[in-house]
Amino acid sequence: MANVSDKAEKKESAIWETVKVIIQALILALVIRSFLFQPFSIPSGSMMPTLLQGDYLFVSKYAYGYSRYSFPFSPDLFSGRIWSGEPKRGDIVVFRFPPDPKIDYIKRVVGLPGDRIRMKGGVMYINDTPVQRERAGEFNPRAHGVNDNPAAVFHETLPNGVSYDTLDEFPNGPGDDTREFLVPEGHYFMMGDNRDNSADSRFTVGFVPEDHLVGRANIIFFSISGGASPLEIWRWPSELRLGRFFSSAEG
Repeated sequence: MANVSDKAEKKESAIWETVKVIIQALILALVIRSFLFQPFSIPSGSMMPTLLQGDYLFVSKYAYGYSRYSFPFSPDLFSGRIWSGEPKRGDIVVFRFPPDPKIDYIKRVVGLPGDRIRMKGGVMYINDTPVQRERAGEFNPRAHGVNDNPAAVFHETLPNGVSYDTLDEFPNGPGDDTREFLVPEGHYFMMGDNRDNSADSRFTVGFVPEDHLVGRANIIFFSISGGASPLEIWRWPSELRLGRFFSSAEG
């Protein structure tokens, strides 16, 4: 029969094995989050109709290389980006809010370095050329469990062929007519698809430095409406938006 000492040693060994497994899992999760994919939730309606409040998506961290903001707590280990990749016009990007880099934002890239961007009568102009824009019906957020007002849908096509839908809740909004913005080198101009309800580069965000880019929106892996938390499992039967599961986050 095993003595008391043997039983204590086996128990201690089992506990240590469990601790090692937990540590290894945490390290693996940290590596995946830092270098591959980071989960991100949509907190507002600024990217409707492409992304809805309550969407949860994966952001590919490797798409644009890595900066200090790619890692938890943003350690000041190096400047600029390493293995840098450039965003394409039309990419949906998670980035750090330039006035306060502790805050994550998500918008669409519409202006590249050297571009001249302005809004005129609700139409976006890139380098003096109006972006193709066609009326495409109406969007009712409440049908998707989002408490917001219906808005006209316009299908927009950028010069590189990327197409997506935008919302125009009311004419002559504060962002429908702007000055011309000249995008500096090493910076990008971001706009939300919900044009009348988006704090973006037309307003407080300003130009976004390339080292503030976190990653490119990739896949919606979970979506729940009504302001419900994913942990409120009892609300899943009525609030899950199953049709959005594992759909593209790019519109």
